Amino acid sequence: MSDRSLEEVIHEREFGALLQARAASFGMLCNTLLESGSKEWSKKHYYPLASEAEAVESFLDDFGAQYNRTFGPLREFIASVRWFALSGFSLGHLQGRFDGYGVANALEADEVADLRRSFHRAGAVIRRATLNLLSEVQKEAKAVGIVLPSDGLHENDFADAFTRQRLPRNVGQEQIDDEEQRIAEIASKYASACTMFAGLGVHRVTGAKEREQYLSRVCSEERARVYEATVHNLQSTYDTHVKNTVLEGRDERLPRLRGHLSASLHLLESVTFLTHFVERHGSRDEVAERRIRTLVDRGEVQDVILNHLLYWADRLMRGGKPLAEALLRQYTNVQELIVELPDDIKLHARPAALIVSIVNRYATPVELEVDGRRCNASSILDVLVTVGSHPDARHYVFRGDENPLRDIGLLFEHGLGEHGMDRLPAELQYLRNA
Repeated sequence: MSDRSLEEVIHEREFGALLQARAASFGMLCNTLLESGSKEWSKKHYYPLASEAEAVESFLDDFGAQYNRTFGPLREFIASVRWFALSGFSLGHLQGRFDGYGVANALEADEVADLRRSFHRAGAVIRRATLNLLSEVQKEAKAVGIVLPSDGLHENDFADAFTRQRLPRNVGQEQIDDEEQRIAEIASKYASACTMFAGLGVHRVTGAKEREQYLSRVCSEERARVYEATVHNLQSTYDTHVKNTVLEGRDERLPRLRGHLSASLHLLESVTFLTHFVERHGSRDEVAERRIRTLVDRGEVQDVILNHLLYWADRLMRGGKPLAEALLRQYTNVQELIVELPDDIKLHARPAALIVSIVNRYATPVELEVDGRRCNASSILDVLVTVGSHPDARHYVFRGDENPLRDIGLLFEHGLGEHGMDRLPAELQYLRNA
């Protein structure tokens, strides 16, 4: 018995028959959504569309359709449908839960009205682009000999999307059992995220050229994914350690902070999906690219990304900053620690890195002062520059929460690890892997 080749070429007609069977449910969904016309869609419409488009796109990719002249354009149209459907789903989810998040309390009445107009504007652009692409999918399918079903779905067939379950995102997190310390960590990281967004200088830009230049500088797909992941990780930490705890039930500020995280996250998800579509311009199949330009206005999509999604993600994060700062004050016991460097030890890179590891483990702000110069003790660069600027100093002052200061005190008591990491106390066991 001879072995078969690991790869063999399939005739386009034969593949077309396979694709026709696989795309039947997607075709029915296309019919239904195209018949809906200008009727607004909710997440229950976008969810199956994203799922079905992903399934058909994956099927096409399995057969290498992106490298095939006949099926390449169809694959690009379906891929574009998927990204708009994902964006519409995130936006629709936010709209459905917006009032429950409680974020409107941090906005002025005219801002709430402006935000709802942004919801409507973004939703209209996403829906119109999706309809144009679905119509092109049908046209292209017919052109390549794919016969899609002529019937559609009933409204009752659009079930609400199920809640996806997952394990906690805790890779890289130290085990901290103190719920109050976790709240302080989340509040501190929330404030840091706000600082990150503040550095972007997010503002509305009406000119198409200026808007494109601004987005290329601060919101490439790579950077958009960083913004999304930053907020997503914060929300995940909250859900893992704070949600449904006694402390959450006692402090109404906690679910409000979570609401700000969730609202911003859904907007940033939509930003990422649409940015991916925009950045695919010029890298798609040339034939498909020309046709997509006539179906979707790239400038209009960028207007939605910046002026209606990223703008409000930034604003809603900033709206939660006072909550984070108040929680940080309440759930941290700020103290001052004065330590003296032993005569036989210098605070070079290795012991400085241990100090930074302690601060980052607890994730609450700690300040280091050396001869009147202050720095952020969570930054190895800041610590080394500050210490290096005062090479003869032997006294150091740390200010911050009692938990990291306690461990920093122990580190100094035991020679900053310079006499061997195995001689550090059990409380600092985590540093041996730092």
